[in-house]
Amino acid sequence: MNSAPFRDRFVLTFALAAATCAAVLPARAQVVLAPATPVIGSSNTISADPPVPRPDTKPCTVDLFTNLEFADYNTKNYTYTPPADCPGPWAKVVFTADFTVTAGLQYDRTEQFYLGGANLLYGTTAQPRSSLSPDWHVENDVTDLSALLKTSQPGTAILGNLVGESGGQDYTGIIYANAHLLFYPVGRSAPPALVPDVVIGLPGNNGAATLNTTASQLTQSVTLPTNVESAYLDVIAQSQSDDEFWYLCVPNDVATELESCGNTGFRETEISIDGIPAGVAPVYPWIYTGGIDPYLWEPIPGVQTLDFKPFRVNLTPFAGLLSNGKPHTVALSVYNADSYFLATATLLAYTDKGAKQVTGEILSNTLAAAPTPDVTENLKTDASGNITGSVEVTSARKYSIAGKLHTSQGDVLTEVEGKLNFANTQTFILDATEYKQSLVQSTDGTILTTTTRDGKTTVDEKNLSYPFTFLYDEIVASNGTITVVNKSDQKDLVVKAGVDPNHGYGWPIPFVEQTSNEVISADDLYYDASGNYTGHAGNSSQNYVTTNSDGYCYSGSLTSKNLALTSFAYDKACKGWGEQK
Repeated sequence: MNSAPFRDRFVLTFALAAATCAAVLPARAQVVLAPATPVIGSSNTISADPPVPRPDTKPCTVDLFTNLEFADYNTKNYTYTPPADCPGPWAKVVFTADFTVTAGLQYDRTEQFYLGGANLLYGTTAQPRSSLSPDWHVENDVTDLSALLKTSQPGTAILGNLVGESGGQDYTGIIYANAHLLFYPVGRSAPPALVPDVVIGLPGNNGAATLNTTASQLTQSVTLPTNVESAYLDVIAQSQSDDEFWYLCVPNDVATELESCGNTGFRETEISIDGIPAGVAPVYPWIYTGGIDPYLWEPIPGVQTLDFKPFRVNLTPFAGLLSNGKPHTVALSVYNADSYFLATATLLAYTDKGAKQVTGEILSNTLAAAPTPDVTENLKTDASGNITGSVEVTSARKYSIAGKLHTSQGDVLTEVEGKLNFANTQTFILDATEYKQSLVQSTDGTILTTTTRDGKTTVDEKNLSYPFTFLYDEIVASNGTITVVNKSDQKDLVVKAGVDPNHGYGWPIPFVEQTSNEVISADDLYYDASGNYTGHAGNSSQNYVTTNSDGYCYSGSLTSKNLALTSFAYDKACKGWGEQK
């Protein structure tokens, strides 16, 4: 239709939303839960994501806050005190949160909950309607934060929410939240978890850092103990503002004619230590509940929309450097950031209990400071100004970082090898009666970590794949009526294989974990010849399957039609006997 810039094509839908396995090893005993039973025909927010599996011991619960109100942009402070009845060590620690939004006019909002500077939860909220007050539950395994949880800590809840008049609209949806920590004590079948000795949140309790351009960085100086033997960084980079739909952006030289955002459809998180490239994290194409067409995400939100999962980067080759007792600068940036991304991270370090000083050196590092994506444009413009064709951006990263440590148990060699491939192809039709933008995107990666100690070598492997397709097709009929077709298919596929990090039996145990999460959504929006909304029709589904070699297995599926849940099935053992309707 060539009638509005890229962002304006979504204004109509934003306004619309506002107004409207078999176990092969001795498994640790654990309780496998299914999500709360949903209601068929309900529009309430619902997810097939599984709760965190628990040990079979009785937990101690610490309330972080209850019925906390979010009706402004002020940070909410709270205080944590360790549970007196469960002093630790713990077999597992689980963070849980429950949210509700009052019915009315409101948009999706970003939530960030921190404790002692480390992130407990990062995600976005569900959007209400005038007749819908959604509520939902999320939970995370935060056992790795145990070192912080041993002592009292300050916490912050950051969930900026506008309530009141703005731009001629009266925003009325108020968000409330409860949050808890559940501590599972060690028991006969619940050994203590092997947890990091040091936990440092970046940038801390004040919330995520803003990254406006490729050159923008979240930086923090850290001084670690002198006996670090391994280190990791859990990274979250969230797209905002002009970057919210980064995967639908195009090269700058064609952004105006394609009515789109710029800097291409490629983003990537870069990690460095003292200016030295140290790791890479892909950016997941999260879509929030107000994204593009809000009806796509009611009642089933997109993949991880309510609870983003961090990407763990292995920094162990740098452990010798980090152990020298001097301050070091850890930095994050997002390649192609275009105003803007929010970034947060948690640094986790394990120490050598038998040594006061660990020394070592980086043996090799082939990771480039920035990717070198390839851009291909194949567009044609006819005499009438109609545009057809495609734009593509691809990136191929291959690197190896190796380090050597001198520990109390002898020399340890660690090599992290990474391959990360990205491709984003968008096909366009722009003429007097149609604006069509079709996206096919893939992010695929393999990370191998090889550790040699006492002549023995172990290999940990992580394979990831984030296939993503999206169609936006706006068609004007001969009578002037408009149909907007939106279709989305998001996947999160991860396979991990290596040594069980928390086996607790005293010897290495092979471990495999597989997770598949897919959300498929479709919605057609209808408008009369004057641009007035007249109705919609849509459907969506989610399928989630996860299993590991400890004997844990869970599958869940949901379907909906025209904003109402039509079926659900939860299976806590992948044997076909779970709760279904």
